[in-house]
Amino acid sequence: MRIIDLSTTISASPEGTPDFQRTGVEYVDHAGGAAEIRALFGVPPELLRDGEGWTRETVTLGTHNATHVDAPYHYNSHIQGSPAETIDELPLERFLGPGVVVDMTHKADGDAVTAEQMEAGVAAAGHDLRPGDIVFVRTGRDAFYADPGYINLGPGVTAAATHWLYDRGVRVMGIDAWGWDRPLGMQAADALERRERGIFWEAHQADLPYSQIERLVNLGALPPTGFTVACFPLKIARASAAPARVVAILDD
Repeated sequence: MRIIDLSTTISASPEGTPDFQRTGVEYVDHAGGAAEIRALFGVPPELLRDGEGWTRETVTLGTHNATHVDAPYHYNSHIQGSPAETIDELPLERFLGPGVVVDMTHKADGDAVTAEQMEAGVAAAGHDLRPGDIVFVRTGRDAFYADPGYINLGPGVTAAATHWLYDRGVRVMGIDAWGWDRPLGMQAADALERRERGIFWEAHQADLPYSQIERLVNLGALPPTGFTVACFPLKIARASAAPARVVAILDD
């Protein structure tokens, strides 16, 4: 068995990261831990092995930072006429299943992935799509994860392509770009120019109770099909998303 990690490393954000996307990590080293032990329990460093105490970290992390799973509640308060589910309400069975990689690395930034292209991509992968499968769209934009302009890169999946997957029983789908939709700045410009609803955030607001995984990495290390995906999100009460350790499991 071989496991391939598809998740980004959670680390402190570089300067210039917008506040809503900023991640902070505060580290307490062994000396700091020894000082905390003395303050809490009166035990001095000389009574600790090598004079060292515990280490620990405090992480400030938005639910949509790093590699994360979206819940339907993120898209709208109601989906298909019912209250949308939050991340802690989703069944765990949904996040373990056969995977397939749809290759869209040839698509330019801002291109739309249509339903016809999604169908052709699944067929090219040699995968027989079934309910419960987990579909990954590979764009190659994970190479730019640390780039300040990462948010503006990548093609996006259309609402029609999202419906095509959902109609075939897919409830979890992911991408190795900043978002599942086309870059938001491009969608915003189109929506404002045309003054139409359903352009900005079109795939998110497709009125479907599905989950997206955004900001995946290493999809290029996977075969097109023949692997299992585990992508369990953290159980955060009433949350619209949660970070997840997404992995692919291959039988070698």
